[in-house]
Amino acid sequence: MKKLILALAAVLALASCAKPVTVCVNPLTYTDIPDNDVIRVGKDYYMVSTTMFFCPGAPIMHSRDLVHWRIISYVYDYLNDDDFYNLRNGRNAYGKGQWATSLRYVDGVYYALFIANDQRKTYVYYTDDITKSYWKRHVIDRPFHDASLLFEDGHVYVVWGNGDLRITELEPDLSAVKEGGVDQLLISSPRQGMNLRAEGAHIYHIGDYYYVLEIDWPRGGVRTETCWRSKELLGEYESKVVLSGAFDGRGDGVAQGAIFDTPKGDWYAVMFQDHGAVGRIPTLQPVKWEDDWPILGDETVPVKEFEVNLKPDGDNYTWASDEFDSTDLALVWQWNHKPVNNAWSLSEKPGYMTLSALPATKIADARNTLTQRTVGPACESAVKYDVSGLKPGDHAGLCAFQSNFEALEIEVAEDGSKALVGLNRQEEFLRIPFTGNDVWFKIDFNFNNDTAKMSYSLDGNSWTVTDYELRMRFTLDYFVGYRPAIYCYTTADTPGGKLAVDWFHQEQK
Repeated sequence: MKKLILALAAVLALASCAKPVTVCVNPLTYTDIPDNDVIRVGKDYYMVSTTMFFCPGAPIMHSRDLVHWRIISYVYDYLNDDDFYNLRNGRNAYGKGQWATSLRYVDGVYYALFIANDQRKTYVYYTDDITKSYWKRHVIDRPFHDASLLFEDGHVYVVWGNGDLRITELEPDLSAVKEGGVDQLLISSPRQGMNLRAEGAHIYHIGDYYYVLEIDWPRGGVRTETCWRSKELLGEYESKVVLSGAFDGRGDGVAQGAIFDTPKGDWYAVMFQDHGAVGRIPTLQPVKWEDDWPILGDETVPVKEFEVNLKPDGDNYTWASDEFDSTDLALVWQWNHKPVNNAWSLSEKPGYMTLSALPATKIADARNTLTQRTVGPACESAVKYDVSGLKPGDHAGLCAFQSNFEALEIEVAEDGSKALVGLNRQEEFLRIPFTGNDVWFKIDFNFNNDTAKMSYSLDGNSWTVTDYELRMRFTLDYFVGYRPAIYCYTTADTPGGKLAVDWFHQEQK
C-alpha cells in the first residue's frame, strides 16, 4: 500500500509540474479577419487586419497565447474627408479603402503601412502606444500594393506588387520614397500555369537569409503560400512551397499572412482562408525550420488542431452583444464609411444608441450605418428598436449587409403611417401595416450553406419568419464578409427623425 501511495504521489507531482499549453482549433476566430500581419513585442502579440471601407479602420488585436485575440485599438478613424468616405455625389469606397497592412515595431515605435485603393496612395501610420487608437501618419503619393516593411541597417524598404514583386526604399522616417534609393524589381514569379501570381508579400531577415512569403494560386490547385529566399537582399531568390492544401472540408487553401517566433524559440504563422459569405477567416499554423526553410502546417498541409507551447491567456473579442449602456462605443463596432459624429449618441437616451436619420436614397448610401462582424459556422443577430421618434420619409431597419443584401425595416409614409417592409436589393418581398413603437428584428446566418433568414416580432416573444431566404455571396464589389447592419435614413427633403436602438444581441450557433 505504501508503494502504491508513493507511486500515486509521484504521478500527482508530475501532473502538477506539467506546463499548461493552449489548444488551437482552427479557425482562430470564425470571423472576417483577412490579410493578417502579426508581430511580437516581448510576450505580447499584435495582429492587424483589413477592414476596407469600414470606419474606424485597421483594427489592432492583441494576444498572449496566439489563440485568443481581442480588438484593442484602431489605426485610424477615417482616411479622408471626401466624397468617397462621406457617400456623397454617388461616390463610395466599396471594395476599396484600406487593404493589406504591414505592421512593424522598431525602436519604440509601431508602424502600419498600407495602400488605399480609392486614393491611389500609401499611408504610413505610426505611434508609440499601440493600445490607443488614431495614430499619426505620413502620406506617400504612390500606391504600394500588398506591401511589407523591412528595417535594415538604418535603411527602410518596402516590398510590394502583384506578380512582379518590387522593392522600394523609403526615407528613414517613412515620410516619402527616398530620392536616389533602391527602387527595382526584386522577384518575378512564374507566369505559366497560374490563376494568381505572387501578392501579399511579407519580408523578413532571419539568420543568413532574406525571406519573402507570398500567396499564389497554381492552375488546378488551391491558394498557396510560397517562400522566396536569398542571402543578399537584392540577390537572386529561390522559391519553395511552404503551405498548400484544401482545409476544413472546403476546396479553399490557406495562405497569406505572417510568421513569427515566441520567447521560447517556437515559430508560428497566421494565414487566412477564403470561407464564402462569412469572409476570410484566420488560422494559426505551426512552423518548423527545415534546411533554413520555414515549413508551415504539417509538412505544408494546413493543420486543424494542435497544441501551442504557451500558457492559455484571455478570451476572444472580435464580435459581441451590446446593451448600449456605456458612454463609449464598443470596439467591435464599425461604421459603414465615415460617420457623422453629431448624428449618433449613446447619452441622448441613456441605455440606447440613438441614430438620427440622415438623407439617403437607399441602404448603401445611408450614413451612420452601424456594423460588426458575424461569426460562423452560424449565428443569430437580433435587435430591439424604439421607432416612436421616426418621421415621414424615414427608413430604419436591420440588414444582412453586403452588395446582395436582405433587410427588414420600418418605413414611414408622408401621412405618418408606418409599414414593416422586407427588402432584397431594394426589391420588396414583404409589406404589412405597423402601428407600434417597439419592434424586434432578427437575422439567422448559416455559413455552412451561406443562407440567411430574417424574422420579426411585435412583442419580443413570438417571432414571424419571413418567406424569403437570402443566398449569401462573397462578392468582390464589397470584398467583405456579411455583417449585421443597423441603419436609419430619410428620403424626405426635411430633417429626419431618430431611431433608438435598445440592444443588439449576437449568439454563435
